[in-house]
Amino acid sequence: MRGVPVASYPRRVPEAVRGEARRITVVGEDVLHRPCREVTAFGTPGLSRLIDDMFATNEVAEGAGLAANQVGEDLRLFVWDITDDWGVRHVGHIANPVLEELPSGQRRLSDEAEGCLSVPGPYRVVPRPDLAVVRGRDKDGAPLVIEGRGYFARCLQHETDHLHGRLYLDRLTRRERRSALREMAEAADGVHARRAARAAGLGARGPAAT
Repeated sequence: MRGVPVASYPRRVPEAVRGEARRITVVGEDVLHRPCREVTAFGTPGLSRLIDDMFATNEVAEGAGLAANQVGEDLRLFVWDITDDWGVRHVGHIANPVLEELPSGQRRLSDEAEGCLSVPGPYRVVPRPDLAVVRGRDKDGAPLVIEGRGYFARCLQHETDHLHGRLYLDRLTRRERRSALREMAEAADGVHARRAARAAGLGARGPAAT
């Protein structure tokens, strides 16, 4: 759960079962558009509850990852539950992540479509390096180094962007951004209805389940 490989992991992560699904913030809300604060209180029940709630919210929304400001919390923290391009599942969390600058020889851009739970509906192509290394801390303050390739690398970069107050929309041209926002407006009701139905099917608790 904290970056150490394991042979298997429950289909429903224990954190998601314990947590409550929260409302996901959407583009335009202030908390998504400014840098988040560092996590300073490690090893606390409050931080553990937040991580549980983030996993529960991510599960209901069928996300690959979720940042704390996507549930309204101004903290440098994100979680992930993602299966990479090689069929390997990655589950974990990281606080105060710092994305390493890769040497030019290791920087190969990947042009793939990307979406966001806070921009419900549209997907757009966003070029990103296909390798990412993130350093940070786990919920108890122990150091973490997480490396991802392909889809997992994209997830790590996308979630780190969130903590700097950036959405993938900010990496698009003005025309692409306007197009994505129009598509979001058309798709949002359907996306929210699917999330509500999934929450009911999972027996999820919390604001996102009502």
